Amino acid sequence: MADNEVQYEFKTVRAIRGAEARTTAKWEKEGWEPVSQDKGTLRSEITFRRPVRKLPLSFKAMADGAVVLLRKLPLRVQVVAGGFVVLLIALAITVGVIQEGDGDAVASPAQSPSSSSEPAPEPSMPAQVAPSEQASEKAEAVEPEDEILTVENSSELAALLAEGDYCSDSIAGFAAQYQGKTIAFDGSIGAMNPHGGYKTRYDILIGAGDFSETSASGPNFQFRDVNTTSDLHFPDSDLPDTIGVRDNLRITAQVGKYEDNSCLFLLEPVETEFR
Repeated sequence: MADNEVQYEFKTVRAIRGAEARTTAKWEKEGWEPVSQDKGTLRSEITFRRPVRKLPLSFKAMADGAVVLLRKLPLRVQVVAGGFVVLLIALAITVGVIQEGDGDAVASPAQSPSSSSEPAPEPSMPAQVAPSEQASEKAEAVEPEDEILTVENSSELAALLAEGDYCSDSIAGFAAQYQGKTIAFDGSIGAMNPHGGYKTRYDILIGAGDFSETSASGPNFQFRDVNTTSDLHFPDSDLPDTIGVRDNLRITAQVGKYEDNSCLFLLEPVETEFR
């Protein structure tokens, strides 16, 4: 393997559908480069990579030589000198990292994550002297900011769905605070009208809980300008023949804006299922 080939470490991050751009931007700020994206129904898996910082050859050679020399000393001397050698090696690593950050070297083309790594250091060698150069893939759990809010994990959402006034200030406050977040709740279709002059696109009014002609709670949620199949993201096993008023659904959607003049709370569908 050529010394100037770039080694990469890899990271796989899960993001809520629709929040991929925000997640990608966050990790790019930390030096990670997106290389692939696998979109699922609710979440996408984004794979990132970034170059692995390698110890400059001169410092690595110095560390190897110090360890060899240390082994030739009597055991009692090794105990005393070992700590001093480790301190010198740590200082060498620090200086090497600083010099690497100030350098202008141009990286070579990327190496596959499956490429072989350099031989592992011997057990007696301090771990910080020769960090492994083998690319490793890391999976991270969904971050709190991308968690799907439900009545079980969010008291604010539970209070919103129990709200008795669909034009209250608390609904506007929730929309402002959680815009762009994903929520999931049991709902039902209260009204469904063609959008503009279209015959296959609709404005769908969603209420909280099961359909009722005599009572209602929560905001007047609305899916605006959607068709009844692909835009609602039904699972393949749950594709409807028809959909309409009175249908009870499990809604997963991204929070949109709240319109003060109409008291409509706009949602962007992520996944829809029949209940």
